[in-house]
Amino acid sequence: MNIALIAHDKKKNDIVRFATAYKNTLAMHQLYATGTTGLRIQEETGLDIHRFQSGPMGGDQQIGAMIAQNKMDVVLFFRDPLTAQPHEPDINALIRLCDVYAVPLATNMGTAEVIVMGLERGDLSWREIVSGE
Repeated sequence: MNIALIAHDKKKNDIVRFATAYKNTLAMHQLYATGTTGLRIQEETGLDIHRFQSGPMGGDQQIGAMIAQNKMDVVLFFRDPLTAQPHEPDINALIRLCDVYAVPLATNMGTAEVIVMGLERGDLSWREIVSGE
């Protein structure tokens, strides 16, 4: 499965801890991330991650393009709801695309854990049918 990892600045430590905790599961999938988030996860876990631009520089849109082409299966986006983001329209567009294309989306650690545990059990195998893999 193709999994996107994204985190706002104040949530980067959380997503690194999450990726560390679920490293074995994540390693079985193709990982994508926005720039700085991907670099932090790579450096601290050793996971192989395809890195896009940082979010404000278009990384959210690059991941959104994969969603629109039905090439992204899961998005783990640790959002900071208490800090205004200058690229908020891009964030909203990414979330909307997940809804349009039925891509499971977690915006916090609790929901991300449920999705990753579902991956471990095979609960998301329907994505392979939808994406044609």
